[in-house]
Amino acid sequence: MACSKNVQNNDAIRQGVIEHLSKNTGLSLASMEIGVESVTFRDNEADAVVSFKPKDQPGDQGMSMRYTLERKGNEWVVKSKADSGQGHATMPPSSEGMQLPPDHPPTQSGRGPGQEK
Repeated sequence: MACSKNVQNNDAIRQGVIEHLSKNTGLSLASMEIGVESVTFRDNEADAVVSFKPKDQPGDQGMSMRYTLERKGNEWVVKSKADSGQGHATMPPSSEGMQLPPDHPPTQSGRGPGQEK
């Protein structure tokens, strides 16, 4: 019987992204709903679209990011995230005030992290 755990599922991908964000950003993850919108598995890699929404906001506010993850044992580790803001991060106009991760590329509005209206 194989002793490797099947980690090709959304929960394992979500946990890998949360682990990455908790180490690499100043985001308050407890105030966000983080979900996996879609994932494509390829051997030991996976491409995922992950959604981020503030818990205290209506369901249509938030953004999505693309991540490439690599399987390491029974875990998924973020290998890279899309480095182009064009077409990768989507935010409805009503949520432009939402705080983006510090390393997030500028959104289509042209504002980068920490830049106010």
